[in-house]
Amino acid sequence: MDPRTVVITGANTGIGLETAVSLAAVGDRVIIACRNSDKAAAAVAEISLRADSTLVEAVALDLASFESIRACAAQLHERCEAVDVLINNAGLVLSNRSTTTEGFETVFGVNHLGHFLLTDLLADLVKAAPAPRVVNLASAAHWFAVGGLNFDDLQSIRHYNIWVTYGRSKLANIYFTQELAKRWKADGVAVSAVHPGMVRSEFGQDGDTAGITDSLLGLSRGFTISSVEGADTSVWLATAGTGGDLERSGRYWTKRKKGIMAPWAKRPADAARLWAASEELIETVG
Repeated sequence: MDPRTVVITGANTGIGLETAVSLAAVGDRVIIACRNSDKAAAAVAEISLRADSTLVEAVALDLASFESIRACAAQLHERCEAVDVLINNAGLVLSNRSTTTEGFETVFGVNHLGHFLLTDLLADLVKAAPAPRVVNLASAAHWFAVGGLNFDDLQSIRHYNIWVTYGRSKLANIYFTQELAKRWKADGVAVSAVHPGMVRSEFGQDGDTAGITDSLLGLSRGFTISSVEGADTSVWLATAGTGGDLERSGRYWTKRKKGIMAPWAKRPADAARLWAASEELIETVG
């Protein structure tokens, strides 16, 4: 049998890298989509060595740029006949508000809108696979988005708080999972959201956070799990014969079990509204 093709965003480090190692080790063709070409090349070498695989490659992707996202999708169309598993793993948290190339607030733009566009552009490749699945990295941090999304201020222009903004982006990941599961069910695509746990990784580093937030993240690392443990549920959901049935599509998972969602994560109307808003935002910049 031909190997499955797995695309993982942000897989040059942390959870994404460990997910790539595990899936490459079972014989999947793994394509890591990363912003930094040097880090991507180093990650390909590490994954290939640890997984004893020759089926690991990289493609350029900057989720803060629609041009880059579209170029990445075009590259994947040239290289792949189908994408069996798409793992939207990349994400960031920022102490200070900034904007993407198109002018969207960066945390919302990268964590949600970039993956929304990429997934849409890869729809035909995903649906062409025999047992396709999409895994979105969400987080228990969606509890920080108390009351749900503020649809009047999705770009956090009026008020920016690091954890509220991050929490809303993770809530958006859950909404996206729920709505995508409905829309793609007829095409046989299983869609899942994952809370990986509090993981020791480079998340929030490289100057992304500052002051007390950076200090708290540093202190919390003593209570975190490894990236290997954090990748476990993603790997479980991505592995053939496990967690991919359509009856469970649209669910939020942690530690291979159904996760506990905040009350505001159980609003189908808001999930549909976010989908429509995301399409409109993308259309505004062409």
